[in-house]
Amino acid sequence: MTRQHILDLYFMDARSKLIDIAAFLDRMDRGEGEPDFRLAAFRKALEELQRGEPVRAKSVLMSLSDPTTEPIPKAPGKGAVGAWPGQEAH
Repeated sequence: MTRQHILDLYFMDARSKLIDIAAFLDRMDRGEGEPDFRLAAFRKALEELQRGEPVRAKSVLMSLSDPTTEPIPKAPGKGAVGAWPGQEAH
């Protein structure tokens, strides 16, 4: 596909998601209290978008994923939280 075709097909959807992200960050800035590891992971993922390499989706996914390969003895909670807490959980 040409870049023009990609823009014609996907720009409005991407625009909507970008506005959603901006609104989320605005709410976080107005919120009280300290955020947990997820906001730091989210901001790190946003940095991956700026790299300008054609593997952004993989880089964003990996920045939010648990890079370890060894199983843990017990899950820390009942469900997924969408980001790896990193050293906080170990």
